[in-house]
Parts: sequence; C-alpha cells; structure tokens
Amino acid sequence: MLDTISLYSLEVYWWFIVSLLGGLFVFMSFVQGGQTLLYTLGKNEDERDLIINSLGRKWELSFTSLVMFGGAIFAAFPLFYAVSFGGAYFVWMAILFCFIIQAVAYEYRKKPNNFFGQRFYEILLFINGSLGIFLIGVALATLYTGGNFIVNEMNLSHWTKASYGLEALLSPFNIAFGLMLVFLSRMLGTLYFFNNFEEEDMELRLLQVLKNNMFVFLPLFLFVVGMMFFQNAYNYDETTKIVNVESMKILHNFLSSPLLFLSLTVGVLSLLYGLYRALVNEKKDAIWYVGTGTVLTVTSLLFVLGINHTVFYPSLADLQSSLTIENSSGSHYTLSIMCFVSLLVPVVFGYIFMAWRSMDKTKMTIDEVKNDPHHY
Repeated sequence: MLDTISLYSLEVYWWFIVSLLGGLFVFMSFVQGGQTLLYTLGKNEDERDLIINSLGRKWELSFTSLVMFGGAIFAAFPLFYAVSFGGAYFVWMAILFCFIIQAVAYEYRKKPNNFFGQRFYEILLFINGSLGIFLIGVALATLYTGGNFIVNEMNLSHWTKASYGLEALLSPFNIAFGLMLVFLSRMLGTLYFFNNFEEEDMELRLLQVLKNNMFVFLPLFLFVVGMMFFQNAYNYDETTKIVNVESMKILHNFLSSPLLFLSLTVGVLSLLYGLYRALVNEKKDAIWYVGTGTVLTVTSLLFVLGINHTVFYPSLADLQSSLTIENSSGSHYTLSIMCFVSLLVPVVFGYIFMAWRSMDKTKMTIDEVKNDPHHY
C-alpha cells in the first residue's frame, strides 16, 4: 500500500514526526528548567530535596524525548544528521556532555560520603538545565539562520569553519532563541511544581518566579517570531532544485497554509491562557494549557520549514548546498518501512501517560520525601 504513496508525501510525513518530537522535547524540558530553580525556590534542604525528587521521577522522559528526536532525524533525514551532528561537532558534543552530567548528578547527589559533595552535583544539574537547553536552542535556531557547510555531488559534507558550530553563538537571533528556550523551560518547570507539590509555603513563591520568568520570555518570544516572519529565508525550484532567497518566506508559508497558521495561533493562545490561569486564577492545571501550547507552537514553527519548497537548513558557505526535505531524506523504501515503526509512537506516549498518571496520583510533600529511603 505504501508503494502508492509518493516519496515527497513520505518526506513531509516524517518531517512532521520530527517536528512533533521537537515540540514534545521542548515541553519535557520543564525538567531542565526546574533544575535551574533549585536555589531560587528551595530555601532550605527539605525544599531542595522535594524539588530534586519531583524532577527525579521525570528526568528520564526528557532525555528519552531528545533521543527520539535525534533518532528520527538520523533515520528519516540522514544527510541532515551527518551535516549537523558531524559538522557542528563542538556544539553537539557540549550538549551531549550537559546531558551526561545530568544522569551522573541524579545518581550520586545523595550517595553517602561522595567525594565531591552534594552541592557539586546540584551545580551539574544547573549546568544541564541552563547551558544544555541554551545550546539546544542555538542549534535549533541554525535551521533558520544556517550553518557553514558544503555538500558535494556524492552527498559528502564538510564544515568550513574551524570552530565547528560554535560560530553560531555570534548570531543575535541564535542567542535570543537559546535564551527563549531557557526561560520557557523555567516557566514550565515552575508550573510543573505548582501542579505537583502540596506545600502551601511554596505556592506564592512559585507564582512570583513564574511571573519573573514570563516577563523575560515574552519579549524574547516576540523578537524571535518577528525575526522568523520578516527576515529572508530560502526556497528551491521544484524542477531545477536551485536555491533562491525569498523575503518573508516563513510568513508566506503560514499564510498559504491556514491549518498550520491555525495550529500556531491556537498554540500561542493556549500558552498565554495557561499563564493567565496560573497567575490570575491560581489554577494548578495551568501546566497542561501551557504544555499543549508549547507543543503546538514549536511543532508549527519547525514543520513550516519543510513545506512549500522551503530550505530547512541553509548553507552559509554555499547556498546550493542547503538542505531540504527532498535532498536530505532517506529512500522511499526506508521511509515506507519506518512508517510502520512510527505506528508504535502512540503506544510509547500512551505508556508514558499511564506511568506519569500513576506517579502523580497524589501530590508530593516534604514529609513523603523524608520517609522515602530511596530518594535522590
């Protein structure tokens, strides 16, 4: 049956899967955001233990979503994986390091007589939550600003800068994108705690921290989205595959796809409504509105790069080496077989939902953590 589906349709389908996984990872980054708030919210050892153990139940989910995101890119768009992960080597190795130390920190923070001490591992968690998410944001931003790579006729690529991706830190847009994700993750972390804790002493503190981070996030979000809409982007000719510059290409893509524009609009409104619901009505379910809005918004902003003959990874060294979903994807056979694998994704998400629901049947308290002999 899949033999009758065109290669381009399969490429669009898999770009949607990649975009959706990217959106889900950004939502799951509430774990990293929460880690950066350890000393902002936790005023004593008991409160910090509560924060760490609340996140400790979920940190593997955020790591898994990142692995799934990278795995989907590797399987569906191998040339993109090779160019980005192999070319922007220093950036991705730094990201990998930030997530390795997260696992180490959760494992050893409360080990008796550990050599470095508890505070050292808490610093590692802060690095993972701040630098790790910032660098992922910078890496994602290069989908809009481009990278310094060249792809030859044999589909072999090489990076043209000795900094191997670190030059992306010189772009104001990339910096703003990275910071935007950091403060979004901090908001999500705060809302997660607000929903997960049963500690009245921390509730007003949580809402104040949420408000402070919101005032930083919103201007960054407006700047990033405004730049996306109004800066030049790149398209390619359907027949010749020649890449050209197009003014306001991203905005044109949204306007030409009402369903995608609706998804973005609903996502932004859901995010804003969730913040209103938390700050004004003090409703603990606000995390689900903000989380849904985050997934819809990020998915829409990534997916828009794969439609309407758009370049999703411009080359700053050679414009004609730029990557599209057509020139970077796997074969028809590979994408077809993987469609069957993708049917398992809802099963995985269903398992995550059931596990999450089981863990969160009751709200966490300081007394519960104290009485748990296996806490982080």
